[in-house]
Amino acid sequence: MADSFLCVQTVSGVARLTLNRPEKRNALTRALLTDLLVQVRKAAADDAVRIVVLDSTGDVFCAGMDLAEMQEVALSPEPEEFWRQDSQLFCDVLSALFEAPKPVVCVAQGPVLAGGVGLMLACDMVLAAETARFSLPEPRRGITASIVTPLLAYRVGAARASALLLSGESFSAARALDSGLCHDVVPAEKLHERTEALTASILTGSPMALAESKRQLIDSAGAEITAQLQRAVEASAVARGTDDAREGLAAFLEKRSPNWQPEA
Repeated sequence: MADSFLCVQTVSGVARLTLNRPEKRNALTRALLTDLLVQVRKAAADDAVRIVVLDSTGDVFCAGMDLAEMQEVALSPEPEEFWRQDSQLFCDVLSALFEAPKPVVCVAQGPVLAGGVGLMLACDMVLAAETARFSLPEPRRGITASIVTPLLAYRVGAARASALLLSGESFSAARALDSGLCHDVVPAEKLHERTEALTASILTGSPMALAESKRQLIDSAGAEITAQLQRAVEASAVARGTDDAREGLAAFLEKRSPNWQPEA
């Protein structure tokens, strides 16, 4: 796609959607998320597409939302409506990945942070390089991972989700594998080979059977996820408009520790 930070290539039934903004650590702008939503929906509706692979270029899979764009919104006269629009857009992208009637594979070659973890969790299978690391640093920014939370609890359970959401710690690919966030972890130089092997194996399955298997899995264990994601939109938008969010974002951009104020 010209003038886009999303590269799209479909070969032999595999639609590869590649985040291509390496100089900004593949941070998610409004435009990039809009392109991603369009392409996920297009792939989901295309009978010629059997598998969707979500990957990225550079050393970082995805650093989450573009904080410079968030700061620009925060400084606008009436940011609240933008917060809601942005939260809804992110919710729509995750829902489209989660509900796509065909397998969706995420390939994380490097660090995955914040909203990037949300993208990963919305996929059916996750392959990661041994050197990849994962983090949900939202509380350090004075905001919440509201839209990520339902998918995190669905994938790993509430007990593990609480530690990942509240600790602020970065964790290894090995821990992500143990927690169920990833399904296979391989040396970085083997990641492409492992991706090819997995997609080849998936392609041996019947399109109908794969779509029905995914539908049954969602019906059995994740029937409320879409509704939970939608309810989280408001919580996410409200959190972005708080004093803590303004201080957290400013502190990050100014490369200093935030000065949290106790609640009155």
